[in-house]
Amino acid sequence: MQAMTYDRFGGPEVLSATRQPLPKVGPGEVLVRVRCAAVNPVDWKIMAGGLEPLMDTVFPVVPGWDVAGVVERVGIDVPEFSVGDEVMAYARKDYVHGGTFAEFVTVPVRCLARRPSSLGWEQAAGLPLAGLTAYQTLTRLGTREGETVLIHNAAGGVGSLGVQIARALGARVIGTASPANHDRLRELGAEPVAYGDGLTDRVRELAPKGVDVVADFVGGVLDATLGVLADGGRHASIADNTVTESGGQWMWVRPSGSDLTALAELADAGKLTVRVAETFPLTRLADAFELSRSGHVHGKIVVTP
Repeated sequence: MQAMTYDRFGGPEVLSATRQPLPKVGPGEVLVRVRCAAVNPVDWKIMAGGLEPLMDTVFPVVPGWDVAGVVERVGIDVPEFSVGDEVMAYARKDYVHGGTFAEFVTVPVRCLARRPSSLGWEQAAGLPLAGLTAYQTLTRLGTREGETVLIHNAAGGVGSLGVQIARALGARVIGTASPANHDRLRELGAEPVAYGDGLTDRVRELAPKGVDVVADFVGGVLDATLGVLADGGRHASIADNTVTESGGQWMWVRPSGSDLTALAELADAGKLTVRVAETFPLTRLADAFELSRSGHVHGKIVVTP
């Protein structure tokens, strides 16, 4: 099969288009023919060696964890799926090796969900990692109907999905973003506030008694979080592990087919959409990574074999 691989840590320059053996399909796995795979910042951070202290790496590596495609083959003990099923997954495995930027990828059943009919292939590929990060953060914080939620970086890839999920849970949402993105947040159902000096005061103007839940999807905002949190409020961050020192949770997204199915149901109910910024062919994965690294993209970057 055709795949993009790297055999040493580094930047986009270490990527090469190669031919790789078709992956073996183990018990509890399916082989997915990739229709689309989405780029996440973690992909190029791993390629640079950023997760080497946490996860074993087996070279050559096919990067990528987000995928949408069609089941090509099922392994032993997989009654849940059949050949031809249209699926999506956050396909993280226990070590770094066989990822989604290829024509085929094996995916553990625990990661899989059926593609929602309301999302195209590109949107479905862009949903899993970012959507699960937002969903698991908000649900682990016990977000409930009638509560007020503050989302830091609400216009980002995770944040924009978090706004929609929090609204679907029945919460009022205040979202931080640059003024250029405020109209977008209003479209998603959030009340926008600008970053920078005076953030705490601006949030307090909207929520004088404080907010019940804070989801930090950017980092570096702990003082603002604590300054607006109501008594008994809960907070979590995906980017700042020091939040645990002030009673918060440090989040690391977990593959979950059941959580992804819940997101698919929100999408089919018209409560969740995924914005796609740009699509690249597989052989231009280095360009897709460079765009992601620039930080100047609004929406998901998708790659198609």
